[in-house]
Amino acid sequence: MGFFDALMGRSKPKPANLDDLFAVPPAVLTLQAATDFVPTGVAAVAFRAVEGGAIARAEEEARQLITSDPDTTVRTEEDDFGYTWLVIADANADTVNLVTNLHAVNTALESQGFGPMLLCSTVYFRSSQGVEAALVYLYKRGTFYPFVQAGPHRRDSAVEFNIKAAIGADLKFEADLEKWSPLWGAPGMSDPPRELPAP
Repeated sequence: MGFFDALMGRSKPKPANLDDLFAVPPAVLTLQAATDFVPTGVAAVAFRAVEGGAIARAEEEARQLITSDPDTTVRTEEDDFGYTWLVIADANADTVNLVTNLHAVNTALESQGFGPMLLCSTVYFRSSQGVEAALVYLYKRGTFYPFVQAGPHRRDSAVEFNIKAAIGADLKFEADLEKWSPLWGAPGMSDPPRELPAP
């Protein structure tokens, strides 16, 4: 922290440590035990696309890593704010596999110098009542927060705080609530649940 930041009472956010993503699967087990949210088997990485072959190569590298798994698919979507989303779906709703693939995408983009373009990574959940939720990892801050969409442009803050209470000890949650940005209709959030294989 610099002198002027200290003087003004500001602190720099902790830089992203992508290995923090590997804390998500144990947190998901805790979440399932404490709530009725279950993983949908879908996750996504959002980044600001730029013109040029380098980012296209990095994106293709990540895509090849993901699609080497026959149970995993990936598609690209654009949102209304100019962000590109790589939406990853795992046929077995395997959160460990999803997080490994999220890590691969982020690492591929970061290693090619596109870290500043990364916005967030998300893992999606749905309750037995059909309420949709996302666990969001903010790349630039290295923190997590929950987003619960209870309807069109309607969030459920109470449930978000319940999620934080359930897994707050497992993950580094974002302390600044103003950074808990809504992800209305984020690509991948409304995907149907994965079909689990028969035992």
